[in-house]
Parts: sequence; structure tokens; C-alpha cells
Amino acid sequence: MAEALFDDFLKLDIRCGTIIAAQPFPEARKPAVKLEIDFGTPFGRCKSSAQITAHYQPEALVGKQVLAVVNFPPRQIGPFMSEVLTLGLPDANGEVVLVVPDKPVPDGVKLY
Repeated sequence: MAEALFDDFLKLDIRCGTIIAAQPFPEARKPAVKLEIDFGTPFGRCKSSAQITAHYQPEALVGKQVLAVVNFPPRQIGPFMSEVLTLGLPDANGEVVLVVPDKPVPDGVKLY
């Protein structure tokens, strides 16, 4: 992997938001969940598709805070437009585990 400069990191806008809605996304090629995440002011509510079905049921995600890249261009995923990239890490089996703060923080705060 190429070495990144600190200025490269600064180009990413990674924010915390609270999931306010989650529903199955059966039209996706790989099992996924459609998320609506509230990032507060000035971002508001954004949509994301996340391949997190191994560890999370949609109804249990509402109210959970997550981290996401908010300054990537929107990406069409099947019939759904994903506006942010919700961040996760692979577990020992390669299944996605969400990146979350370990204490509540205000929606919209930037990772640094």
C-alpha cells in the first residue's frame, strides 16, 4: 500500500451520526442493510448501504452511533443511492463490525 501523507487524511471528512432508521436491503447483491443516519447540523440525515447483516438486525441498529465518511460522492447500489460510507472492520471471519464511539458524542462531530 502506498504511503499516505497527513494532508491525505485531512481530505477525509469522517463524522459520527446516529442511526434513525434501518431496514433490510434484499435487492443488494450481497446481504446489506439500508441505513438513515442523522449527522446533525449541517449534514442532516444521510443514507448508507452497509453489509452488516452477520452481526446486526435492522431493528437493533436504531439509536446506535456510527462513524462514516461524509464527503465521498454518492454511490448507486442497485436501486438505492448511498450518500455516506459507514465504516467497519472485519472480524476473524471477515464479517463487518461497525466502528462506533465507546461513549456518546454529539451527532456531526468530526474524527481527528
